[in-house]
Amino acid sequence: MTQVLDTKKVWEDALVDIELSVSRANFSTWFKGTHVVKIEDGIVFIGVPSQFYKDWLADKHHKTILRALRNAEPNTRGVEYIIAREDKKKPKHEKKILRSSAVNELPLDQHYINRADNLNPRYTFESYVVGPFNELAFAASQAVVKEPGITYNPLFIYGNTGCGKTHLIQAVGNHLKKLNNTRKIFYTTSERFGTDIVTAIQQNNIQNVKEKYRQYDVLMMDDVQFLSGKDKLQEELFHIFNSLYENNKQILFSSDRHPSYISDLTDRLRSRFGQGMIIDVTIPDHESRVAILKTKAAHHNFLLGDELAQIIANEVEGNIRDLEGILNRVICQTQLKGKSLDINDVKQIVKNNLRPQKNVSVKDLVERVSRYYDVESTVIYEKTRKKEVVKPRQIIMYLMRQDFNISYPTIGQKLGGRDHTTVIHSCEKIKRELTDDSILQREVEEIRAMLK
Repeated sequence: MTQVLDTKKVWEDALVDIELSVSRANFSTWFKGTHVVKIEDGIVFIGVPSQFYKDWLADKHHKTILRALRNAEPNTRGVEYIIAREDKKKPKHEKKILRSSAVNELPLDQHYINRADNLNPRYTFESYVVGPFNELAFAASQAVVKEPGITYNPLFIYGNTGCGKTHLIQAVGNHLKKLNNTRKIFYTTSERFGTDIVTAIQQNNIQNVKEKYRQYDVLMMDDVQFLSGKDKLQEELFHIFNSLYENNKQILFSSDRHPSYISDLTDRLRSRFGQGMIIDVTIPDHESRVAILKTKAAHHNFLLGDELAQIIANEVEGNIRDLEGILNRVICQTQLKGKSLDINDVKQIVKNNLRPQKNVSVKDLVERVSRYYDVESTVIYEKTRKKEVVKPRQIIMYLMRQDFNISYPTIGQKLGGRDHTTVIHSCEKIKRELTDDSILQREVEEIRAMLK
């Protein structure tokens, strides 16, 4: 029986979640032309423009899409892709299907991700490009798989977003799984861990969750910086850590910063993180960026010429996700045009999708926008709804997100401790108004010119 839902709202809510998980270039390239065709028996049918889009989303973004849809609609069991055009004249829950090809017979996470361990099979040592920026972290990971639970336990890898931390810790899990498929291995994020603990407390079965985590031979936890200030979660992780460590079970963590710089982290947990090896990965150097581009292009059976690889590597000095986003755009345009792109085409893609360098601090941005609208910069951080303050604040949030790719939670934190949903609303409001408000368009352009 078909479940009639507001499919447009479900997908809009999911897209907000997805935008937080992928790069700006990836989101713009792969998700802007999609929609939910229907939701039937817990299966969400997503309409995409072409077979190329269908294959790419299924191969590259299945986990992110499914997780976001389950957050938006908890009854979601799986996802299927169909080539379809959205008919604006139809009701929200009815879309016109042009044609469909073979769709996934299993829910996507079962088709690609083993739900028992959450490991992505694409994250292997063989597909991991090693360079000066990550060679120590790679060597430490190699040492771990030789003597799990003994050498470098725990292994704590930190660095900027998009530098391959998740790939590396999951590569350890995949390698150990390959060596011995009876090992109990589990990958999770601190957010997922927190959800497990909170749900268990609400359902009065916290002991079962503790036993679940204590059973693993290898436990990997991503983004532990989000445990900051969450005392109950830190307490439970501390006890789980001790149980695993005392039984020589391997533990791996990743974070965007050194544990010494994670605020509101208990000393005893910070001490546990430092018992093994703490090592960083940095932004890849030029030669590594070229190698990464070549490797990822080859993975997609795409021939990326040396000159084009050099151009992208020269212009994109950010993280690996930025590189992959630009490469995805190049591959997409090549497929759509049916011919190889020239140098000017690639330069234009880079120009259109590369965000400005972060050479302006949040404080500077607030002061300059406040000065432009003739308001005191201090009131931007205050809990006031005065019209003359709200507009500059929303524009600041929009620019922080669009031009500097700062996460919604961080924007909220920087601007007076606001909730990330408030930031999302503000950014979307400015984005909508920019489509037909010529005065606002001019103001934003002038502010951007000031920032340059």
